[in-house]
Amino acid sequence: MNLDTCHIIGIDCATQDNKRGVALARFEDNACFIESAEKGLDDNVIRDMLVKCKQDGGRVLLALDAPLGWPEPLGGYLDKHEAGKKIPEDDSHKLFRRATDRFIKDTYGIQSLDVGADRIARTAHSALKLLHYLGNGLIPLAQVEHFQETAAIEVYPAATLKTHNLIYKGYKKPGDVKTRDDILKNLEKLGIAIESKDVRSKSLESADALDAIVCVLAGMDFLKKDVYPPPPELEKLAVKEGWIWVKRK
Repeated sequence: MNLDTCHIIGIDCATQDNKRGVALARFEDNACFIESAEKGLDDNVIRDMLVKCKQDGGRVLLALDAPLGWPEPLGGYLDKHEAGKKIPEDDSHKLFRRATDRFIKDTYGIQSLDVGADRIARTAHSALKLLHYLGNGLIPLAQVEHFQETAAIEVYPAATLKTHNLIYKGYKKPGDVKTRDDILKNLEKLGIAIESKDVRSKSLESADALDAIVCVLAGMDFLKKDVYPPPPELEKLAVKEGWIWVKRK
């Protein structure tokens, strides 16, 4: 297995296929070459994409924009909870927000959505279902950049854009082609090669396809070891709750 070659599949997760963005890239020589960026791909198409990448050789990294775990305290309390009884935790943030979400807020100044108390939980459920389908439940979450064969990581496009000093909000408005074009041009300066007119056109048309490319960028940051791992005191908790991989400031 050549650890220096890797395909990255960036997935802007959603509860419905027609709102899901998917980008495929080849990572070589510290740069990413975007081969496709689409919106609306179903599970079967994504699985075929993964199979082809594996047949081409090298590793495959799935970079998913969705929570891939739930807060550890939430599960513990709910397991014993009865309707009408008080939950013995007065701080709702500790109950509904993961350690990685608090780390993102403290480090980057923006707040990822609380999987324990927001509609993002449905997206998380859908993402985990997709991940299970793609690998028959055998795709591990990568903890280090030197993983074997196929692995997945959780990413957060807004934080990735912000730490790269790019526009990170407001670009999803329908018809805001100019802002998305500015982001694409700056992504190319960061080593995201977009050679296809079709990829550029679809990314300008769809913020979901663009977000999938940003997921690829986050995957590239991970492979280049330019991300914050869980601090030692959070390593075990991160295995339980998941960890958002974002470029170092």
